[in-house]
Amino acid sequence: MPHGRGRRTARIASRSLAGEAARAARVRHGRPGDPLDGDTKLHRARAIRRTLEDLGPLYIKVGQILATRPDFVPDYIRDELACLNDRADAVPFSRFEPVLAAELGSDWRTLFREIQTEQPLGTASLAQVYKAVNAQGIQCAIKVQRPGAEEAVLGDMAVTRTVARLIAKVFPHFSEVVDIAAMLEVLFTVMRDELDFTREARNMREGRRIARDFKRIRVPKPLLVTPRVLVQTYAEGVPINQLKEDSLSEKQRKKLAYELIEFMFRSYFTERFFHADPHPGNILVGSDGKAHVIDWGMVGRIDRDTSVAVLGTFLAMARNDGTALAKQWVNLGTATPWSNVSAFTRDVSRVVPRWTDASLEELNFGVALMTLLRYSSSRGIQITPLTSVAGKSVTNIEGSVRCLYPRLKLSTAVRRVLKDIMRDLLLETFSGEQAAQVGLHVLTLMTQGPAQLQAALGDVSDRQFAVQARTNVGDPIGHGGRHRAGARIGPLTIAAAGASLQAGRRGRAMFASAGKRRREPQD
Repeated sequence: MPHGRGRRTARIASRSLAGEAARAARVRHGRPGDPLDGDTKLHRARAIRRTLEDLGPLYIKVGQILATRPDFVPDYIRDELACLNDRADAVPFSRFEPVLAAELGSDWRTLFREIQTEQPLGTASLAQVYKAVNAQGIQCAIKVQRPGAEEAVLGDMAVTRTVARLIAKVFPHFSEVVDIAAMLEVLFTVMRDELDFTREARNMREGRRIARDFKRIRVPKPLLVTPRVLVQTYAEGVPINQLKEDSLSEKQRKKLAYELIEFMFRSYFTERFFHADPHPGNILVGSDGKAHVIDWGMVGRIDRDTSVAVLGTFLAMARNDGTALAKQWVNLGTATPWSNVSAFTRDVSRVVPRWTDASLEELNFGVALMTLLRYSSSRGIQITPLTSVAGKSVTNIEGSVRCLYPRLKLSTAVRRVLKDIMRDLLLETFSGEQAAQVGLHVLTLMTQGPAQLQAALGDVSDRQFAVQARTNVGDPIGHGGRHRAGARIGPLTIAAAGASLQAGRRGRAMFASAGKRRREPQD
């Protein structure tokens, strides 16, 4: 399969390159052929977008990620890639009947009273969705995977891995700042979830659990699931970008907009599990002012340290603290041998004041995020690949909320939700599991300490002992390799760990009884 997908990829890419070469030749000879607006860059960008759409779902997702990376994709191409969609031509329902029979059994029709097969609710390269009523009389949506979709995506993954390895060999300096292979692996993990509908159902259940704390957020309930068929409750509403002006009052729009942002912030910073594709088509708003967040195939997961660092960037922006924002951003990545963290800090400090109190009318936060990526790459700072998926999610939810209530201020949203997030983080920090982890760390330090001290004394006696100093992460006094923060083991470390254990007992009692509070936006 990979060889077949490789030939297909090469054929489509070659056709696109041939068309671009022919168009460029016509322009050089003064015979512009079929120009849309005479802009060479625009034609080139559109050709790239169409090629990715022709290549299929994996390449569309790659293009959507590239649209968030101004550090190595030109602006005119990013603008066009932002228009990428995963729509596909609808195929007859009869093409999906063998899949339904294989997944649900030959008597699958008895599970439904009615299926509206004439017009699907949605069509994509991986699946089609139909409205139905199940045997219990519940309105539902049936999502059926296209035949051969899984094999096609897995084959494309093998092809893109090969391309990533070639890029790393040909452009090693570029690969120091942008780890394409790691970025692709993050995307592949997300895509595998989309290929197995049982995982999507599990994601929906998790999303429903998070949504319970929000009055205006709904997530469909999975009713029946197999790897290639998902039956879920029907979500009433229209895409958030198609909502009529008079459908909701200004007050309803404002409340829902802030609640959507808070729902996503809770996902990023407390749950560390989030909807990775909350674009306007995946948020349906009903006449009751409630939003249904659908399509949970593509989700992201981040570790605690990364989540805290991302929260730090939002908080630093809200506080107009460019230095703190730069520091948190560096914590998200790795300084390369040629990095210049001081220059990056100056870059960030110049632009943060413009972002601090801006509304979505005045500031595209996605653009701000991309500005940080551009600055960090130009200053030699490699960012964790998780940033690509998280950045895509943040950019999408911002665009969705802008359609609903453009006066929303991200800094206000951060301040509103910060108390709840900090309470949850503190409860987690003071949990028994975290205290046990700190205790194990202390035991490890105590066990390793004598051996390390003996080794250091041996180095001194052999005159091989050396002290390396640096003024800042990424600002070495001398020359060296890749920078990383070293662990300092000593009495203060052990004392701090012991204090953490004691604080855990007290802190947990202090915060365990804290109730969750919801406030209406004040701006």
